[in-house]
Formats: sequence, C-alpha cells, structure tokens
Amino acid sequence: MDDDETYCAPTAPERPAPAGGPPYAECVLCREPTEYPESVKGITLCPVCEWQEAQRTACSG
Repeated sequence: MDDDETYCAPTAPERPAPAGGPPYAECVLCREPTEYPESVKGITLCPVCEWQEAQRTACSG
C-alpha cells in the first residue's frame, strides 16, 4: 500500500444543491421533508438521517 492511500478513503457522494423552497423531496428512510427539491434523482435523506448514515459508514479505526 502506498503512503498516499488510506484504509478509509472518503467516498461521500456528491450532494445536490439545496432547494430554494417547496416542494421538497421526502426522506427515503423517515419520510420527513428534506432540504432537496422533489426533482432530485436517487436517494434523498433528511439532515438527521443523513448524519446518522454518515455515522454508520464512518471509519471506526
């Protein structure tokens, strides 16, 4: 393994731009409104679920 490589390389997907106003897409986990427009394709998470998902997938050592 090269010195430049790390075991837990960040692989966060690109986040879409926040919506300027309603209608908002709903979270795929809890169905709460997200900060993203309904037109966003793919998985949309509310800020709480997004944070919890980041905690689950973070490198623990």
